[in-house]
Amino acid sequence: MFLKEYFGSIFSSIKSLLTGMKLTGYYFTHLNKIITEEYPDNRATLKMPERFRGEVIMPHDEKNEHQCTGCQSCELSCPNGSIKIITKQEIQPDGKKKKRIDTWVYHLDMCTMCGMCVEACPTTAILMGNEFEHSQYEKKYLKKVLNKPGSRLKDGVE
Repeated sequence: MFLKEYFGSIFSSIKSLLTGMKLTGYYFTHLNKIITEEYPDNRATLKMPERFRGEVIMPHDEKNEHQCTGCQSCELSCPNGSIKIITKQEIQPDGKKKKRIDTWVYHLDMCTMCGMCVEACPTTAILMGNEFEHSQYEKKYLKKVLNKPGSRLKDGVE
């Protein structure tokens, strides 16, 4: 019984190896069929899938308005603290104070691209972008401020 199982596992391993090598051998003998795309050469045609998680982005419309209310739920849901939201108190026309974002800091070097911040955002103010080329020589370039200068909260977003 033991020998039968032993030789059976050896036979199935060899069969699996030969199945994989069959495809390798086919492409080795048919050199005119190119199946691999070289990364830097195909940049113009490279299309990332919709579900790809590249980096966190904060979309702004043509009026430089965003949807971030400064609730900090994304900052709290981030497992490694790659988001820091600095808020300020704004006085409304009716005299009430309202919390608004001053600076939305994103530390790309600490981000694991898990997407938990995007899921936690109640106003869909942040999204996962498709950018993936982030190589830098200095770490300071991986710290990004996502809200654009002079941007403000979109009307009707609470």
